[in-house]
Amino acid sequence: MDALLLARMQFAANITFHILFPTISIALAWVLMFFRWRYLRAAQPADRQAWLAAYRFWTKVFALTFALGVVSGITMSFQFGTNWPGFMERVGNVAGPLLGYEVLTAFFLEAGFLGIMLFGHGKVSERVHMMATFFVAIGTTLSAFWILALNSWMQTPTGHEIINGEFHVKSWVEVIFNPSFPYRFAHKLLASALTVAFLLAGLSAWQVLKGSAKQSAPRVLRVGLTLAALLIPLQIFVGDLHGLNTLKHQPQKVAAMEGVWETQRGAPLLLFAIPDEASRSNLLAIGIPKLASFILTHDADGEIKGLNDFRGAHPPVLQVFWAFRIMVGTGVLMLVVSWAGWWWYRRSAWQPERLPRHLLWVLAGMTFSGWVATVAGWYVTEIGRQPFIVFGLLRTADTASTVPAPMIALTLALYVTVYLALLFAYVAVLKYMAEKPEDVTQPDALERAQARAVEALVEGDRA
Repeated sequence: MDALLLARMQFAANITFHILFPTISIALAWVLMFFRWRYLRAAQPADRQAWLAAYRFWTKVFALTFALGVVSGITMSFQFGTNWPGFMERVGNVAGPLLGYEVLTAFFLEAGFLGIMLFGHGKVSERVHMMATFFVAIGTTLSAFWILALNSWMQTPTGHEIINGEFHVKSWVEVIFNPSFPYRFAHKLLASALTVAFLLAGLSAWQVLKGSAKQSAPRVLRVGLTLAALLIPLQIFVGDLHGLNTLKHQPQKVAAMEGVWETQRGAPLLLFAIPDEASRSNLLAIGIPKLASFILTHDADGEIKGLNDFRGAHPPVLQVFWAFRIMVGTGVLMLVVSWAGWWWYRRSAWQPERLPRHLLWVLAGMTFSGWVATVAGWYVTEIGRQPFIVFGLLRTADTASTVPAPMIALTLALYVTVYLALLFAYVAVLKYMAEKPEDVTQPDALERAQARAVEALVEGDRA
């Protein structure tokens, strides 16, 4: 492999790992706001205790997720300098301020109030604690706003001028609110909410199966299923709008998504195919006539431009084609499971012990389904932009560094090893927390853990 491909793989590995955690933290902060509100509104002591336990447990999940998101995000900034110096040299006047706004208006807001949210309950008033939770939620959403504004501008660049090869801003309003930003921002927020909905439902189903968190798990399971069932249709609608916008501004990406080689009307929707760039055709294709044109143009005889119209300027087809199908397939599965789960749970009078165990196992198995759909969709977006880093204006190859390929390969292997270890640890900790929630939700849990550590040290000294 050459250095360019290895550098792209390294950045892909980094952003794949990183995006998992903001995808949870963005929406989970707002869910915590809901739990706090239900706790304050509950009239019965049992209800108040259950919602407080849910809040404390999921606050710990948020803290763990936030920490890994910060750590994995820092390493990406190093790669801008090591692997892609040409990007900041050419685009720094646009990217630098947007990244700076993200730090100043979002990250500091999150970090500043996170301590109060985590450790302030019982030490500050309920109003102050609620306000801290609110500002953390606002901070996570602002982070998504600025990052997606930059990414959307790279997909559909507007509001700039190029002077001596460098990009300069003419209108910040046009840069930020570029043609694809509203669709991408809404699509991402909904993806985050759906990821959290299935995380809530999956971990709660696991707790029901293991007999833990008997007070809070039934309520959280209901919240997760309701959120998923409501948002899946909305996500499908927004995804359709996003697809129409992509067809207008990045037709070669859509052609790769659908495996369309020749410009045609009434293009079929391919359910299965193996796109072959060598022969410029699809192998073993199985499709539904005219359905792709109908979905993308809302006209059964609508025209879709083919990849052969963009020779040398279209993305890798096989990866984009299958990433898109994984995203859509996961979304359809989420729709079926959430609607069936909500209906069954309501029919069971919201009593989890009356649910079939196989349904609980399905929900537990779908805990991280949002991650699958998110990563697949991100690959469609990012690989689909190739060979450009700023679509239509700046090629990725023109911004790469001259770091030798063996060095990039070594660091890539190290990144992947560390990320896999961290991901395994994250899932293992969530499993432990779900099975033993009393270890993380009791107010004195930290003090008891510290006391046990001191006792162990004393016993060690005596020995």
